[in-house]
Amino acid sequence: MVISEEIERLKREKNGVILAHNYQRAEVQELADFVGDSLELARKATQIDSSLIIFAGVDFMAETAAILNPDKKVLIPSRMASCEMAHYLTPEVIEVYRKKYPDAKVVLYVNSTAACKAMADITCTSANAVKVVNSLDADIILFGPDANLAAYVARHTDKKIIPMPLNGHCYVHTNLGIENIRRDGVLLVHPECPVELQEIADVIASTGGMVRYAAKSDAKRFIVATERDMTARLKRDFPDKEFIPAWAYAICLGMKQITPENVLRSLREEIYEIKVPEKIAKKAKAAIERMLEVS
Repeated sequence: MVISEEIERLKREKNGVILAHNYQRAEVQELADFVGDSLELARKATQIDSSLIIFAGVDFMAETAAILNPDKKVLIPSRMASCEMAHYLTPEVIEVYRKKYPDAKVVLYVNSTAACKAMADITCTSANAVKVVNSLDADIILFGPDANLAAYVARHTDKKIIPMPLNGHCYVHTNLGIENIRRDGVLLVHPECPVELQEIADVIASTGGMVRYAAKSDAKRFIVATERDMTARLKRDFPDKEFIPAWAYAICLGMKQITPENVLRSLREEIYEIKVPEKIAKKAKAAIERMLEVS
């Protein structure tokens, strides 16, 4: 029996569902019941009836699903599927900034650990960061862990945005420097990219925003400045259009730890379960739910 057939059989038997991020390799996306960006996956996690969730993404995403679904078993197929950017920020760093700016609100990108989310007033994604920040009744916003997204938000709000830490970034997007970028199509740029790349973009959007833009655009050729396998999703959704990675080496190694083989093993053996301590989960859930209400 081929892997995909065995996965389908086990999903039916175990009442399971597979959620996958847009940066997953194409063959993993094809196994998923739902593919989306961080915000879309967070929403989807609250809407499904399945008792078992296989999360084809990185650690913080699986944590978010577990936080929002305490009555479900959430599994991640590889313990190595981790987000380096999320680990730039720690609770200790947040505490230092809070003491320095006691009147500020803390907005954390969902690309952060559960322990950090538990200290946030609200979370955000790249799709809704500006809307979330503008919804708050504070003039100073402590924003982490991505400094590039913080810079993007700062250009779209009157509030004072203070990145924490100053050097937080996604290495995949930071490596997408201008010198690596092709310009022979509509340039779609993720807000985690460096500011100088954002400044030459035709469109700045989250991965979900890129899908929505491609759907309504009359253009036929797009250069996609984000993780390269975002083009797999776009090509599948819009086969009549051309999508080219802005840089062929824009690869998230954490995402690529997920394979069809370990998705099957995770489903078959029910490994590796994501568990968030109840005290942390309760506080983090409140911050995530505030985001979902604003969105």
